[in-house]
Amino acid sequence: MPEPDLTTRIETLLEAMTLEEKIGQLTLVSAGWAVTGPQVSGDYMAALRAGRIGAISNLWGAEQTREVQRVAVEETRLGVPLMFAFDVIHGHRTIFPIPLAEAAAFDPGLWERTARAAATEAAADGLTLAFAPMLDVARDPRWGRIAESPGEDPWLAARFAEAKVRGFQGQGIAEADSVAATAKHLAGYGASIAGRDYASVEVSERTFHEVYLPPFRAAVDAGVAAIMPAFHDLAGVPMTANQTVLRGLVREGWRFDGVMVSDHGAVAELIAHGVAEDDAEAAALALRAGVDIDLMGGAYGRGLPVALERDHVTSAEIDAAVRRVLTLKARLGLLDDPYRRCDAAPAPARAEAHREVARDAGRRSIVLLTNRDGVLPLRDGMRIAVIGPLADARDDMLGPWAAAGRAENMVTILDGLREALPGSEIVHAPGVEIAGGDADGIAAALDLARSAEIVVLCLGEARRMSGEAASRARPDLPGRQPELAQAVLGLGKPVVALLSSGRPLVAPWLFERAHAVLATWFLGSEAGHAVGDVLSGRWNPTGRLPVSWPVELGQVPIFYAQRPTGRPPDPAVHYSSKYLDLPVEPLFPFGHGLSYTRFELGGLRTSAGELRPGGSIAIECDVVNQGPVAGEETLLLFVRDPIASVARPLLELKGMTKITLEPRQQGTVRFTLPADDLTFLGPDLMPRLEPGIVELYVGRTANKDTALKTSIRLLAS
Repeated sequence: MPEPDLTTRIETLLEAMTLEEKIGQLTLVSAGWAVTGPQVSGDYMAALRAGRIGAISNLWGAEQTREVQRVAVEETRLGVPLMFAFDVIHGHRTIFPIPLAEAAAFDPGLWERTARAAATEAAADGLTLAFAPMLDVARDPRWGRIAESPGEDPWLAARFAEAKVRGFQGQGIAEADSVAATAKHLAGYGASIAGRDYASVEVSERTFHEVYLPPFRAAVDAGVAAIMPAFHDLAGVPMTANQTVLRGLVREGWRFDGVMVSDHGAVAELIAHGVAEDDAEAAALALRAGVDIDLMGGAYGRGLPVALERDHVTSAEIDAAVRRVLTLKARLGLLDDPYRRCDAAPAPARAEAHREVARDAGRRSIVLLTNRDGVLPLRDGMRIAVIGPLADARDDMLGPWAAAGRAENMVTILDGLREALPGSEIVHAPGVEIAGGDADGIAAALDLARSAEIVVLCLGEARRMSGEAASRARPDLPGRQPELAQAVLGLGKPVVALLSSGRPLVAPWLFERAHAVLATWFLGSEAGHAVGDVLSGRWNPTGRLPVSWPVELGQVPIFYAQRPTGRPPDPAVHYSSKYLDLPVEPLFPFGHGLSYTRFELGGLRTSAGELRPGGSIAIECDVVNQGPVAGEETLLLFVRDPIASVARPLLELKGMTKITLEPRQQGTVRFTLPADDLTFLGPDLMPRLEPGIVELYVGRTANKDTALKTSIRLLAS
């Protein structure tokens, strides 16, 4: 809650407002685009002067935001400052790896650093509100927005949420280099039917609470300033109008007192959902559910006055929403200094430091999926053919939702390899377009490949094939890329394949035939340097998959934390839970990722054999680097409750840690497991902690067969 003097200021402002001005504070519009950059139209400026706009998105730049803020402060009746919002999903001017890629680092410290860098750049451009982090657990690679997600696991997504909120909001959102974070999209959006964006979601209430809500609860506990409900409906109730979730659970249950902002046009879309007849009904449903700000739908401006006349909403409900918006503006420091983020001077040294962070994030996000015959790392002095449409694709390195990033500032894979391997003769041919049907360039690409000692195949998606409104029913290599790849593989040369994408790509033949395959995702500003560091061996790869990688589309949705069945898959048993034509297991499990060295695990032990409620237990194991080079190992702690009142998942992630070791060096890793982390929702969906045996697994991936195992007994008291 604001301080007493701020409360007085807010109440004084509220009492002075007309209904039109109050609704203006609940209205967020989007800037347009001109040759010179983002700009606010004349119609919007007129509405602003009339007090009918409280926030603007997609407008950035200190000069631009300062001038528009000046109009709000000096040319409106009450002088209430604006908020400036933007989708700062994975960087602002410096572009970091997409969230799915960055999740592969399994590193909250890194996640916080990239969000902090993005926040300082966004704030320097006058922005106050980031529409990030995106916290939708995603288990379907058809869904384009899996690129913006932290992956398939709710525990990992919760740690991602905490780190991103800390990074965006810094020491406090009133600081000039901080922005308010928006946790989106609450909740379950990653389970859209058939992987189609904006589609309905059908999940059980248990799955909704156990899988899709925890990252948002973590964001709220971390102090997130704003929440954005998702577009979709859940069991027939659109989230934008879901009083049970938004008001009952989030506001009352979680005690969230921040701002809720609709997704783009989502309030007006309640009409298309079939739950509202007109703007007045739509506005009333959203406001009463707890949505404070209408983003670009115009439904509040058109509908709330009518809804008030019809007694569908009350003046007190409108005032409560306006009060929350004004409180956020006060917390941002805007009521004291509306221009504090419009006066930031450019900082070249900071920009260079952010590129170093981007390079580190990029190489930590790369996942080495296969490395047959130790073809990697590459030695310098070779003749290397770099083939494929993603090799020199500067624009595509940005990835989706690239904020204020510019293609000319991206380092391509080709540039990065030439810099990392200066003694090598590197030749290049695209061969084909990413998605086009022209294969005329394949012959020239094959000629180059024949003359090379090794081929680096740069394949994948265009950046706009992932992200919002980019669902793909066939998430494979688009266009004529398979034809190019098959032809190159047929030459018999060693081939290293790099997959630039926003999702796992289904191409099992590529993994079977290529000597090495790496998930390079969309890595942002320093993509080429990150790839060069990994392929040259300057950086020993450390990335791990935050999603299960399917063999074929027919396995989707696929994830590790499934519940046991009475008829577990068994190839020898006909009536078991299996496919006739595919394995049940993914091509690569959650947590998979290779290194240029070899680690051995052993000596798993616990500080006690029993654990009481309210206590915690230490879990340790020894790690030895048996390989030829230094490396960083990531270890994961999973638990399994084999007998409970509700069937628990086969594995649940509860911890992660890292250790860096020189060749032949041994070290010890340690996890701490609080008893509270073993709490689950009982048959009544209320939290409970049940006594009994709990299995513990420590390993690299979500594969019980390769992990170390022990068990403890959880006591009743």
